[in-house]
Formats: sequence, structure tokens, C-alpha cells
Amino acid sequence: MNVSFSALPLAPEMQANLQRLGYLEMTAIQAAALPPALLGKDIIAQAKTGSGKTAAFALALLANLNARRFAVQTLVLCPTRELADQVTAEIRRIARAEENIKIVTLCGGVALRGQTASLAHGAHIVVGTPGRIMDHLERGHLQLDALNTLVLDEADRMLDMGFFDDIAKVARQCPKQRQTLLFSATYPEGIAKLSAQFMRDPQTVKVEAQHAGTQIAQRWYQVKDSERLHAVSLLLNHFRPASTLAFCNTKAQCRDLVQVLQGQGFHALALYGELEQRERDQVLVQFANRSCSVLVATDVAARGLDIAQLAAVVNVDITPDTEVHIHRIGRTGRAGEEGLALNLASMNEMGSVGKIEQLQGRESEWHKLDELTPASREPLVPVMATLQIAGGRKEKIRAGDVLGALTGEAGYSREQIGKIDINEFSTYVAVLRGIAREAAQRLSDGKVKGKKVKVRLLEDEPDQ
Repeated sequence: MNVSFSALPLAPEMQANLQRLGYLEMTAIQAAALPPALLGKDIIAQAKTGSGKTAAFALALLANLNARRFAVQTLVLCPTRELADQVTAEIRRIARAEENIKIVTLCGGVALRGQTASLAHGAHIVVGTPGRIMDHLERGHLQLDALNTLVLDEADRMLDMGFFDDIAKVARQCPKQRQTLLFSATYPEGIAKLSAQFMRDPQTVKVEAQHAGTQIAQRWYQVKDSERLHAVSLLLNHFRPASTLAFCNTKAQCRDLVQVLQGQGFHALALYGELEQRERDQVLVQFANRSCSVLVATDVAARGLDIAQLAAVVNVDITPDTEVHIHRIGRTGRAGEEGLALNLASMNEMGSVGKIEQLQGRESEWHKLDELTPASREPLVPVMATLQIAGGRKEKIRAGDVLGALTGEAGYSREQIGKIDINEFSTYVAVLRGIAREAAQRLSDGKVKGKKVKVRLLEDEPDQ
């Protein structure tokens, strides 16, 4: 049964903003969690990434917020910097209906000094990772005495990453009279321990975690270890997905696969735990804006990633953890789209395959590698390419400035330009691949916000 957002007791400005953002009917988790959350109840919600959970807690925390009170009233804890950035962006979009709500993101990998200055200017909402939040609390930069909402997002992932003690310390520094909203894809025992310690009579909301079998087509291929990497390119040439997330169990396997794919002309990039933050940002921007067709990642690196319209997931290695397998394949087939999950398994992984079959309650559908034939002689090339502009939020560059420079002086149409991402020191803009070099040149010759800027095509960088 579809329930409209208009059924919720929200201010008319908020209802109008939700309409503008295209939020018409609630997802299952929103319909289940929002009514009790808006009544101020503590909630434990079992929901996966991509189920609409961010909007669920954003609407609840904004209902509790007094924009005229300049103090931290909400704290959202996330497992990774990527998720924290996504959550911040989503809350910003939903908060447009309110007046000047200030949100600060506090994560590792970024200098403390700038974050401290942002906090000193005052904030209503803080989103961040447990370690960095602890840092600011210990240094006295962050005051939580006005807090009325604590959100734990992807709590199971935070526990996996060993954050139990940090979460406990943070929760102890929050006022007792507050609302706590906990979201988790799975329900390990640590969640019960957390809720027993820090939540008041929480209401549990559970939305079916399994994917409808029809939404994600799963195919299995038996491989020898020696043919595994080559099998990935066979799959890509046969199915030709516009965007693929390929999971490997190790960093070494990630690197080897990217080398093989790049050698065959695929636009593939690797994402693993030890990447520097700058490289990580660049890889994620290119994958999200359609400049890279294949992202090869480990599970740790892919936590908290929420990439819209992912055509396929390839399990290059089968994970021994069945819940992780469900989490991996659940990244395709989002929001009613059809998804494709392609799995490569060797004889010594059959035990893990059996466990996955048990959890999913159905047998695997096996296919032979020799059924795979290239669907086209043309290489699989992404539609977009990414230009990097030296200068970001620090230089007060906004998306409109970049769009204006490209559609004004440089002479391009809005349709030739894709996603624009602005971080602290860099701005990334996706443009149609055919105009990328020329657009980089024209932007360099022209001005952005009245100033000359340095621009380069990211693929020209030697480490790409």
C-alpha cells in the first residue's frame, strides 16, 4: 500500500519542498518509521542503504529542530566519510524549507583546524564518524548540552569497524532527555547491547531485508582461479552494463583486476582501504558521475557507498559472509529498477555458495563461461569524462558558477554537462566525453567567478 508524505504532520513549507524534490510516496521504511519518530519515540529500524532511511531520520530530526537556537541539536554518527557526506547532502536538500540551518560534517582525513573553525561559527546539525566526533568532544570543540536527537546510521557497520566504545562514549555525553534513532541493515547482538544502554523504550521497525527475486537477476559462473580476472571482462563485454561495482575480497585482487581491465581498454578504477583521501574522492566522483564504467572495490572500501542506478554487481570473489553477499548485490536493482548480480565461484568457494543459497531460500542459477560472447566490437566507454578545477568551497565556488562558465563564455549547452561535485579544495565537473579536452581548454582560457582557474582532464593524470 502506498502512503503519501502528505499524510504526515509536517509544516506546509516542508510538504512543498518534498514535492519539489520528488518525494511523493513513502518507501516502506519511511512509512513504518516516520509516524512514531515524529511523535518523539526512540526507534530501532532495520533497513538497508537505498531504502530511503536518510530521508526518514532527516524529517524526524528537522521536526525537533529550533532554527533560531544556535547550538548543536542533532548528532548523526556514520561509519564512513562517504556516507557522512551523502547524509549531509540529503539533510541539506530536505532542510531547504527551513531557514538557514547550519550543518557541519566532521570526519577523519581532513584537517581538524577547518572543522574547529566551522564549529566555532555555530551549527545546528553535526554529521560525522565516531573517531573524529570523539576527537572534537575531547578537545572541547563540540558541545552537546542542547542536543535533542542522536542518530546512529548503519550501526551494524560501525560495530563491525570496532566503534562500540566510541559510540558509547559519545552517547554518554548527550543529554538523557533526547530522542535516539538507530538504523541498521542487519541485527547483530551489539545492537541489542547498544539499545539497552542508551535508548528509552525503543520501538522496533523492520522492513523486509531480502530483495524481491524478480528485481535482481542473479547468475552464477564456475571458474578456475586462473581464469577469474579474464572472466570479468567476458561478463562486461557480454552484458555491457553502463556502471558496474566489482567486489574482490582483497586489495591485491582489486589492483590486479583493474590492471587487467585497463589493459583491455575498460575505464576501471580501484577503491580499497589504504587509498589516500584525495585519490578516494577522485575515484568516487568519477564513478558516481558516469566517467568510469567499473569500480573495483573491497567490502571495507565500499561501505556506505550509495551509487544510484548501478546496472550490475560482479562478485569476483565470493564472500564467506552471507549477509555481506546480500548487502553487495542489494546495491543494484534500486528504486524499482531491474538489477543484475553476476557471481564467479571456484570449487573451493562452494561451501560459501551453499550458505548463500540457504539464506536466500533458493538454488543458484548456473551458467557456463562459454555462453558469453561480446555484444559489440566497440569498447565499453563511459559517456562522461571528469574535469578537475583547482579550487572548491574554500574559494567559495558554487555549482552555478561552474555551470555559468561552461554554458556562458565556453558556449556549451546544459545537456552536455553532468554532475558537479565541490569539495574543500577541488571542483569536479562531468562533461560529455566527446567535448572533454576542448571544454578543459576553454575553461582554462576563460574565468570562473571572475577568476582564472587551473583545469585538467582527470584521465590525463599519470596515476589514473
